[in-house]
Amino acid sequence: HTIYTKGVFLCTLSELILAKIITKLPLFHLKANKSALLFALQLHTNADSLMSFIFKNIGNSPCVFGMEATGHYWYPIYSFLKAKGYTIYVINPIQSDTLRKMYIRQTKNDSIDSFLIAEVIRFGQFTTTSMADENILAMRQLCRYRDSVISSRTEIKLRISTIMEQIFPEYEKQFSSLWLSTSMGILEKYLTPENIENAPIDELFEIIKDKSHNRLTKAKAISIKGAAADTFGIKIAQDTFSFQLKQLIDRMNFLDKQIEALDIEIMKYYEQFDCYLHTIPGIGIIGAATILAEIGDISRFKNSSALVAFAGIDPTVRQSGEFNSTHNHMSKRGSPYLRHAIFLAATTCSFHNSPLNAYYKKKRDQGKHHLTATGAVARKLTTVIYAVLRDSKPYEPKKFC
Repeated sequence: HTIYTKGVFLCTLSELILAKIITKLPLFHLKANKSALLFALQLHTNADSLMSFIFKNIGNSPCVFGMEATGHYWYPIYSFLKAKGYTIYVINPIQSDTLRKMYIRQTKNDSIDSFLIAEVIRFGQFTTTSMADENILAMRQLCRYRDSVISSRTEIKLRISTIMEQIFPEYEKQFSSLWLSTSMGILEKYLTPENIENAPIDELFEIIKDKSHNRLTKAKAISIKGAAADTFGIKIAQDTFSFQLKQLIDRMNFLDKQIEALDIEIMKYYEQFDCYLHTIPGIGIIGAATILAEIGDISRFKNSSALVAFAGIDPTVRQSGEFNSTHNHMSKRGSPYLRHAIFLAATTCSFHNSPLNAYYKKKRDQGKHHLTATGAVARKLTTVIYAVLRDSKPYEPKKFC
């Protein structure tokens, strides 16, 4: 028999129980035979009610639970069933989807999905996922949240830049970056070129002097006022642009404070681990925390190649007979968060003083594209990460490079 719910999907196949997570909605009991399907509705208002129903149907029969690691949806039912002492297998959705391709009819519904997951587990050719250690899971949540906050801040910066290009296109040329504290201090105070033009020169200079820590002179204030007077930016709807800028700058400042608080919290968790990833050139504390949080227990990987594959930076292979493809792409089948963190570190290593900088230059001298060379650095960096985590020792350049 099969048990279906929008919250849990259980399918008994040769003493095998399968669970697929979607949402928390009513539970249906589905009894199948050759000619008909009988649907019977049963509502479960809490976890105990669900467990009573499961126990009523399987009793003390030997069983295991299987589910796909789809986003975060499997966490609640996994932790709940684990606490009850059940054996649970969490498989990668790619594995069950690959099995689907064996069937001619490409049907996809909850019944077929549950059957495929059950088949994957029955065959035994699968890799499992498990919930990480509590501190690792907490750090992973914080690091991923930080990544989303930074993405939001980046979007706000793009909006600010777009507005400035319309109302005061010459402003950004006054600074090496629009986001310098001096630049943002002036924008926060005056918002529009008209307000900058009408501002007293001494008042403008005081802001510049304060924000630049006396590095900029009065000549900079004169230059900015001159640019504001001669700008060919939009002259109409200044109040609207001013309102938008104020809102966006306030939101960006708020996100900056959130990121600072997140960094402090992430470092508290990272310091609880005997980890030396931050000793690798190009990897800071936050980057090290992100990498550690995504990898978790390094003993899950038998070698560095397994970690490379988990990060999704291994190349695809296309070979048939005497044909061997020479234009293979990165698989990108692994953790996108880990891959992003490693590539950020690899980019830093490629352009700054680092033992891997020479490796990057070597690849460029061989005629490799920048991204290809950076990918090679990322792969090499991943092997270094694996060794540092495996040995629980600080990075040693002579040993790894």
